[in-house]
Amino acid sequence: MRANEGKSLKIEADGEYYNRIPIKTHIITDLDTLEDVLETYVKPVYMDGDIVFMSEKAVSCVQKRAVKMADIHPRPLAVFLSRFVYKTPYGIGLGIPETMEMALVECGTLRILFAAFISIIGKLFRRRGWFYIIAGDKARSIDGPCDYTLPPYNEYVVLGPRDPEKTAREVAQKTGIPLFAIVDLNDLGGNILGVSDSSLNASRLLKILRDNPLGQTSEQTPVGIIRKAGSGESADGESPDVDATLNAVPEEAIQAMEDLDASGEEPLQINGDEII
Repeated sequence: MRANEGKSLKIEADGEYYNRIPIKTHIITDLDTLEDVLETYVKPVYMDGDIVFMSEKAVSCVQKRAVKMADIHPRPLAVFLSRFVYKTPYGIGLGIPETMEMALVECGTLRILFAAFISIIGKLFRRRGWFYIIAGDKARSIDGPCDYTLPPYNEYVVLGPRDPEKTAREVAQKTGIPLFAIVDLNDLGGNILGVSDSSLNASRLLKILRDNPLGQTSEQTPVGIIRKAGSGESADGESPDVDATLNAVPEEAIQAMEDLDASGEEPLQINGDEII
């Protein structure tokens, strides 16, 4: 088993230890399905009792929730509000006019304006984050391109996933992976957007994933496995069956990527952190 650079494989939460296994994939687009991605990359290393978690960005891309920057035309209000976004090194968030414009579209102008007003009050008390309490997960999940964003998404704004609770349940049913979660993580914290089963406690999941084991930059590991430490490990703590396949792209996936590159098709077509 191998953690991403700068991350730990094992972590303690509520007195128990867990391994968080990042799994490398090809760059996921709307030509994929979540079921196919999990079948190709996760099923070969999956064990009963594992919790599979996937980044909200991967889910959104499959759902065609990525919008080309060139197709977004920010209104003056979006330009104005984006100037007051608190910039962090862990993502653009709503810090550019294009992402703020999509927040206005997704959440509604009045809600964003009210959230901005409440955030000003928060600043008086030296508190950040009040904006998202009002704006909600739809606004929190919007992300724009950064220096480390992998193509083609360096030219896209990615919205939050559509109906993440329903999506998580459907994925679990179709794949036979009963414990599945859709997560929104960065190096400042995170949120659990959807779970397949009520036994998955969001608070505990956040403790287990609190250091963002999927990584924040170009790791290309949008999915991972939570496994209780000791499950399936040999005496030296290693999992031989897992180590040979983790962070390696299967041959069939490589062939699929080569076929996609040769086709010259656009991977996505759409019609269409803390803040302030």
